[in-house]
Amino acid sequence: MQAAVAAILEGMPEPADLRLHQAGGRCLVTVGSRVLFDYDAADAVMRNVAICALRQLGFPGRRVAAVFGLTENYVATLHAAALREGSVALARGPRPGPPGKLAEADWEQAAAWRGLGVSDAEIGRRLGVANTTVMRRLGPRRPGQAAGPAGVPEPAPQPEASCGAGLVPARAGLLAAGARIIDGQVTSRYAGAMLLHAFGARAGAGGILAAAAGEGGPGGRRFADVALLSATSVCFALGAATIEQVKHLTAAAAGPLAGLAALPEVRTLRPRLAAIADGTDPLELQAMFASAMLEADPVTSGVYYVDDHFVSYAGARPVGKGWNNKRGKAERGRADTHITAHDGRAVCFVTGEPSGLTVTLPLALAELKKAAPPGARIMLGFDRGGAYAQVFRHCREQDVQWVTYRRAPLAVPAGLPILSVITTGGRRREVAWAEETVQIKDYGPARQLTLFEHGQVVLQVLTSDFDACPAEILSWLKSRWREENFLKYASANYGIDKICDYAAAIETNTKVVDNPARKAAVAAVRQAEKNLAAAREGYAAMLADPAIPAAVKNTRLIPAAERKITRAEKELGRAAATRDKVPAKLPANQVDPHAKVALLRAGRRGLQMVLRLLAHNAEHWLSAHLNAYLRDDDEYRAITRQSIIRGLAGVITYTPATITVRLEQPGTPRVAHALALLLDEINATPPSLPGDTRPITYQLASGAALFNS
Repeated sequence: MQAAVAAILEGMPEPADLRLHQAGGRCLVTVGSRVLFDYDAADAVMRNVAICALRQLGFPGRRVAAVFGLTENYVATLHAAALREGSVALARGPRPGPPGKLAEADWEQAAAWRGLGVSDAEIGRRLGVANTTVMRRLGPRRPGQAAGPAGVPEPAPQPEASCGAGLVPARAGLLAAGARIIDGQVTSRYAGAMLLHAFGARAGAGGILAAAAGEGGPGGRRFADVALLSATSVCFALGAATIEQVKHLTAAAAGPLAGLAALPEVRTLRPRLAAIADGTDPLELQAMFASAMLEADPVTSGVYYVDDHFVSYAGARPVGKGWNNKRGKAERGRADTHITAHDGRAVCFVTGEPSGLTVTLPLALAELKKAAPPGARIMLGFDRGGAYAQVFRHCREQDVQWVTYRRAPLAVPAGLPILSVITTGGRRREVAWAEETVQIKDYGPARQLTLFEHGQVVLQVLTSDFDACPAEILSWLKSRWREENFLKYASANYGIDKICDYAAAIETNTKVVDNPARKAAVAAVRQAEKNLAAAREGYAAMLADPAIPAAVKNTRLIPAAERKITRAEKELGRAAATRDKVPAKLPANQVDPHAKVALLRAGRRGLQMVLRLLAHNAEHWLSAHLNAYLRDDDEYRAITRQSIIRGLAGVITYTPATITVRLEQPGTPRVAHALALLLDEINATPPSLPGDTRPITYQLASGAALFNS
């Protein structure tokens, strides 16, 4: 509209020609002889559109206010709100008007809420009046009336104007964005994501999120922080890779998945998450997450997989560089070291500046040992990139077994292969293997297994476990690809490689780096070696040249060549001595006094990573249990994620005592049948929302029954 009006106004008179004409209940806005707007006199929204369009076209606010009979402050506030919030501000106006008179039915509902124990402050917030108005109308609270219903946590009073995410119709009245739903019915296009709470309740997600939210933390517990964190985790499961992408989800449909009437808008959500993260202890939160994941499903095999994951950084801060395997070059960023269970579940992670596994493994292993049950057996699986003697020695010092692939070139086995028959996946398979003990440099003896196919060596495995069955060890290494799949799909679907926060503290860089002076000294030594080699080659060529008389060689050329060689040897000695005095590595601030490094905020990334991995593990658990009935090993993860979590609508009914989720029928009959069996399994032990105690019951309804409800 603005472009069209601008085209009409091209070459038009001064703003003084702006006029407003009212006739027959219509308003016409003109400039000179041309009509710009024509709207009904009672249509305040169109009036606001006209005001903001004229302001953006350059008409002064004073002139626009005079034409429309408004104050300059009103026009300025409306224009600023439209630039900030878009068309929502035009429909609402610059500030809300006084609340209308409540109907008798609303006060009857308020009395019912009070009978359930809801506080007067919460009742007033729901009705849009002051809590003193509630007390005057309903009278003082009788002795014995609780401050909150049994089993239902009372949400803290929240100012409705600060939420800014719109209202959601519910059976029990209007609920402000960010408020907890105590009683109501909501139709959500994302209702399938409610199944994620089945794993969350099993893993104690409520305790983890409550610890992250904290009692009495920065800013207090506004907007039901536990529910807000739960909703953010669910948003990651719905495909929002970043907090910014949450705005693409329907707030009124995503909020009820965590018990909120609606998600707050990004302008409210982002700073609140930042405040929560800044008040957390990242290490403690990650330790709680790891312990909860292992308690939910203990790793009976004791096998875990470790791998590094490089996260690129595209900001302007002086972040350190590391090697990005995905792009095959050095880039700025940070490195995460992830540990997953034998079945592919994320267990724990550490994050920091780019480095190798030799640096990050001790930290990651310490987190794993704190989370694992005392005395539990631990075996770490590495790929070829982690096969370092230093890594093996640390595992031995920590009484941890390890297994990895041998790097090429493969060694010739000392013994002949043995033919064995094993059963994998219900099928019998012949395996030809050889076993021997080998010596690893800087480590010591290790067990080596060689796998043969068609008479050729195709794979060699190194391990510190001398007792396990060879076939079992080979199966462990085969399962290591679950770690690769975790990194691949968690990056694509849960945004684990996204930078959560670009704010960073700039400090002096004291990291030990290569010394440029050492490199120059080494180059000088190499040049001196080349000069000496050239002098000796010239001497030998001169002696072998038959065209030069012997007398000339003896009297003049040989002494000169010997003096040249002597000078070259002395230059090499001086260069080597100079090189030996120069340290190979120095702190970066000694190499460059102005060297700085950006330290990204670990707390914010740590909190988001816990929420992302919680969503990933919930999907992992849900898909595995669904596949027990679906029997589709190729597509069960995609079916769970796309067809159920992100693609299944339904009705969520909240009552003061229970929560009921009625889901649509999936379009594929076999998926619908498997989902029905899964719901029966989950309903046997009903889960609950984080921060809530009401049990959740799941139902499956046909499409017709759903929309006729």
